[in-house]
Amino acid sequence: MEKIRVLVAKPGLDGHDRGAKVIARGLRDAGMEVIYTGLHQTPEDIVEAAIQEDVDAVGLSSLSGAHMTLFPRVARLLRERGMENVLVIGGGIIPPDDIVSLKEAGIDRIFGPGTFLKEVVAYIEGHVGK
Repeated sequence: MEKIRVLVAKPGLDGHDRGAKVIARGLRDAGMEVIYTGLHQTPEDIVEAAIQEDVDAVGLSSLSGAHMTLFPRVARLLRERGMENVLVIGGGIIPPDDIVSLKEAGIDRIFGPGTFLKEVVAYIEGHVGK
């Protein structure tokens, strides 16, 4: 069976990437192939990397409050580029009131602070390719 390929990205100007790095390492330890794009990525950069790397999932992290703009833009650009089968998840400091809107915009799941890594792994494994 091929490894699940996940792109972990930090859209926007958020400079805090510790959580994204923890997730990237945890997914890698769980047997996934992980591509981490680093800080300060535009939605266009993220989508281009997702296409180039032929990923199964994109994990977005935001602590800056720009998630309502950046996350939906990534999801829309992925659909526009024919990547509608890619699982899109998000994490970071996301107010509960924003989660419904993000799901309507194409973000499959939001993981908040304190989420156990095994929950993220299980979600990706259970939803990639479905």
